[in-house]
Amino acid sequence: MMKTTGSVQEKNGRFYFVLNLYDANGKRKIKWISTGLTVRGNKRKAEAMLHEVLLRYDETGELPTGRGGAYEKVDTRTAKPIPAPVKPVSKSEMLFLDYLNEWIQIHKASIQTATFISYNQMIQGRITQYFQPLGLKLCEVTPQVLDDFQEKILLDGCTTNTVIHYHAIFGKAFKDAVRKDYLEVNPMLKVDRPKKNSFRPNFYTKDEVQQLLEVSQDDPLHLCILITAYYGLRRSEVLGLKWSSIDFERKSMTINHKVTEQRVNGKYVPVVSDVMKNKTSCRTLPLIPAVEAELLKQKEKQQLYRRLFGKSYRTDYLDFVCTDQEGKLLRPNFVTEHFEWLLRQYGLPHIRFHDLRHPYVKHTTKKYNSEKQKTQATKIVDLIAWGFCFCFVCYSKRSWTL
Repeated sequence: MMKTTGSVQEKNGRFYFVLNLYDANGKRKIKWISTGLTVRGNKRKAEAMLHEVLLRYDETGELPTGRGGAYEKVDTRTAKPIPAPVKPVSKSEMLFLDYLNEWIQIHKASIQTATFISYNQMIQGRITQYFQPLGLKLCEVTPQVLDDFQEKILLDGCTTNTVIHYHAIFGKAFKDAVRKDYLEVNPMLKVDRPKKNSFRPNFYTKDEVQQLLEVSQDDPLHLCILITAYYGLRRSEVLGLKWSSIDFERKSMTINHKVTEQRVNGKYVPVVSDVMKNKTSCRTLPLIPAVEAELLKQKEKQQLYRRLFGKSYRTDYLDFVCTDQEGKLLRPNFVTEHFEWLLRQYGLPHIRFHDLRHPYVKHTTKKYNSEKQKTQATKIVDLIAWGFCFCFVCYSKRSWTL
């Protein structure tokens, strides 16, 4: 191998090393390196430094970087520093927030859309606000840190139910970290899960429901309110109701779609899914005459609006029942917010939209959860409940203005 040569040169009042580097084929490459020395009174020192640089390069292939005396290997073909191999960083050393964001994206395909949206909002919101200033690594998150976070949620005026939601997401995330050997111990095993608060929803009386239906007669939520009050559907199930799932000849309708909401590019958009909350959520129900009449009115309205709006009418939701005048699918958040406004507007007692379904759910689904009796008992009770509901509606049709 050819011995490396070089010289000391002046440039802009300072000394530089000018080295002749040779590759395996004997091709020369000239490299300039700053000595950091001024010309005046430093020539001998610069020459002595050059001698050391040449010896070290021949032995190790390293040259000074010009930064604090540090050396690094150089590629003889290009005379450029060879990047040092990047050592893989242990997952336990990554930032806790980075791990959570990676974890939720990995599980995006395996969980329901609504669950992913909820978890992602929790991570991007309260969790990020709390943990970002701390800058903790995954391995640095201790039970005490998590306890303090849960305590902060309560100090912010939230209920223990809110804490339970965060406790659940942390439990799953740390469980996966242990399973993948990122951590040896799950810190959530030493964090207490608070007791769930007992929540008592408010129910409307028959007269209050009748008043609500009367004042909402010309409101865009009237049909949603009517169906929820009669059938006890969830908000997502009402919005997911399709014309193709309603059989007017056999007087039945099938609940097999739902609509949730997701934030895309800063805007909330409806998300349609045929994956229901649980197995019993997919069900076929009898078509009550009062609801059938309102459904037929809605179909006529949609046809009228489509003619009036022409090409600007949305055609991607033609099979959906709950749409606005432009053919757009009603958003879940709009239902919640507009329902609250409607109650305030007419001085009605405050309840959640979700509370419209509880009188039905309480008496028909809550008491039959055992695996042995679930199938048979649910069928019998549903038949009895719907028979009672049908008779009750027919009997009280004169007093209810629908």
